[in-house]
Amino acid sequence: PDAQRAKIQADTVCYARAVREREWPAMADGKGSPAPSVWSTDLRRVFREVEGKPVFGMLVSADHKRSEEREERLTQATASIPSAILWFLLATLVITVAALGVCLPRRNNRGQIITLTVITALLTTTLCIIRDVDRPFGGIIDVDPTAITEVQRQATRDFLAHHKAAELPCDDKGDRRPS
Repeated sequence: PDAQRAKIQADTVCYARAVREREWPAMADGKGSPAPSVWSTDLRRVFREVEGKPVFGMLVSADHKRSEEREERLTQATASIPSAILWFLLATLVITVAALGVCLPRRNNRGQIITLTVITALLTTTLCIIRDVDRPFGGIIDVDPTAITEVQRQATRDFLAHHKAAELPCDDKGDRRPS
């Protein structure tokens, strides 16, 4: 129905904005944001209005898929290697390099110093890569919100085809506008 369609389209735009502008930056720190949940709840309220109609099953299925994908995204944002382990590996590296440095001969040691420097750089780089890969939403290997940006663009286009931008219940960052 038209009334529910407009509400679902508006909530979808706001959800996409909230994910892109609020949740994505929070995921760089391994956290989520409550902002998208506001719009998920709104969507489910509208779904109750169309319960029993042919479109209901499709909407619930799509919402379930959206929810699963959000959970997966949040799981990926959470570091699987605890910080204590990374600090332990770093301390082990420092102790190992220091011990090897003490064991180097005092003279004619240019080759050993170069080798120790290269090994230290490689092991340090390896630790940095492990940390960065474990946190894909921030750092050097940064997953951009490309797909959600496209969803937001399409949802906004679909909404604006029949409504004014002022009718959206959220601002550009996905926050609810004051009533």
